[in-house]
Amino acid sequence: QVQLVESGGGSVQAGGSLRLSCAASGYTYSHYCMSWFRQAPGKEREGVASIDDTGITTYADSVKGRFTISIDNAKNTLYLQMNGLKPEDSAMYYCAALGGWAGRASRLSSTTYNYWGQGTQVTVSS
Repeated sequence: QVQLVESGGGSVQAGGSLRLSCAASGYTYSHYCMSWFRQAPGKEREGVASIDDTGITTYADSVKGRFTISIDNAKNTLYLQMNGLKPEDSAMYYCAALGGWAGRASRLSSTTYNYWGQGTQVTVSS
């Protein structure tokens, strides 16, 4: 049984930083892809960043240069370091995982993933 639990969300002023964590359990695939998504009220869920078992990362254009995705295999934990936060980054952030391989073009698509966390709220004030 795969479980994903996000933490680290909160309120921060524009220009500030946050680090989100996603603790995974029961996730033991040799090939995998894990990602962060976000959804603001009235908007579609969008892919933010992804990482696979080989270390290849993919980022949405809106966060390139500001966000960094990483994974600590020893701790079974996925991270999203968010720097230079902007009000438009405010959203519920979700951790997602796929038990297998996906092409890079599909890694920021929500339909690619079959495991999801409950989300953690990020609010950025101007």
